[in-house]
Parts: sequence; C-alpha cells; structure tokens
Amino acid sequence: MLTRLKLTAMRDQLDTLLDQAARAELNLREALAMMCTAEIARKDERRIQMGLKIAHFPYVRTLEGFEYDAQPSVDPKQVRELAASRWVANGDSVLLLGPPGVGKTHLAVALGREAITRGYSTLYVAATALVTQLARAHGDGRLEEKLMYFTKPKLLVVDELGYLPFEANAAHLFFQLVSRRYERGSMLVTSNRSVSEWGGVFGDAVVATAILDRLLHHSHVLTIRGDSYRLRAKRKAGLINPQLSTAETAH
Repeated sequence: MLTRLKLTAMRDQLDTLLDQAARAELNLREALAMMCTAEIARKDERRIQMGLKIAHFPYVRTLEGFEYDAQPSVDPKQVRELAASRWVANGDSVLLLGPPGVGKTHLAVALGREAITRGYSTLYVAATALVTQLARAHGDGRLEEKLMYFTKPKLLVVDELGYLPFEANAAHLFFQLVSRRYERGSMLVTSNRSVSEWGGVFGDAVVATAILDRLLHHSHVLTIRGDSYRLRAKRKAGLINPQLSTAETAH
C-alpha cells in the first residue's frame, strides 16, 4: 500500500520507524507524525538533488565555505539575509560586483543552492554562453523558445558579465531576456565592471541604461573590494611581489 501511495521512505524504513516508535512509547498520532517527517525529508532530498542537477552549477560552493575574513567588504549579515531567498520570492535582482577572483561566483553559486533548498527553480549560465545561445537561436528562428527556456526558472544566475564586450545584436537579445524576467523572476548577475561601465560592456549606452533600469528597480547590490584569492595564494607562496596591486599584476 505504501508503494501504491508512493510513500517510499515509509516503505523502506517501516520496520525501523515502528521500532523507534515502540521504544519511544509514541502514541499513534506521534508515530504517524514521525513517519511523515521521514517521508518529507526523503522527498525534499530528492527535490534538492534534482534542482541542483537542473541548475548546471559549474562546481559546488557553499556559504559556509566563503572566507569572510579574506573579503572584509562582504557583510555576513547581508549574505545571510540573501540566503533566506526572500528576494527570489519577490522577483528582485542581486548584483555582485568586483574585480576578478574575489569570490563573486562562489557567492552566486552558494546563493543559488540556497534558493533551490527553499524550493525555487534555478538555472546557472555564464554570460558569454547565454548571449551565444540567444544569438544562435535568433539565427535559427528559435529565439522565442530559447527566451522561454531562460525565463522559466524562478532564479537565473548570469555569471561573469563584462569580461567580454557584447556585440550590438547580443546586447538587444539580452535586453529582451531581462525584460521578460522583469518583476516575474529573479536574476543574480556577477560582473567585474561597475554599473557605470556597462555601457561599454553592451556597446550601447541606451540599451545598457534600459537593462539597468529593470535590474536595479528592485535590487540588492554587493560590491566586493579586495584582492584575488588566487593572487593571495601566489603571494603566500612567494611567486609574485607582495607590493604589486591586483591591477598591476593583471597587466
């Protein structure tokens, strides 16, 4: 009967659960509650694992693994508030801005995982891959289909915006996506460029303004000021001059 009802956790753990209930001298209501708790836990675990698979995160990153001491500009309280995912429920945007290597992608993936845990569908995509897919779909006459694909998740994580400039047509395609998601679904965008530089990223100041107008309307902006994790590790190993700034090292 449990199999027919698809209560597989109860079915698989039935003897153990009944033994636990007997040892704890639970009444019928308490025993049923314990069994339901086990079933819900199994379903939540499967839902989260499926959500993580669908999200296509490039690797596993958690908020517990973020080194706040190394990036003092990041407010742990603000990150904890974002981890509650109320901004996802409200359809807000989050912008993580800062130079390369300061942990933007780490936070983006970790916040995406938190959203999945709380029941929100999530999809991760690198900005360059996103515009490439939109441009290819546009050329193949499947733009509407691809826009729907990127609009459907409750949270869309767009990583590394600004590392490469957009072509004019790609900027307009990205604007269409942002417009589709505006006040319907949340976006989390990481970028190594400040918002004042986005006109150069998109190659069109008017399009950039229109995109920012929608992203910033209901938004949370975290600007991370600090040194690259990778450069810090190289300094500790004595591979580069500790006096060099991140910008000088990049050159």
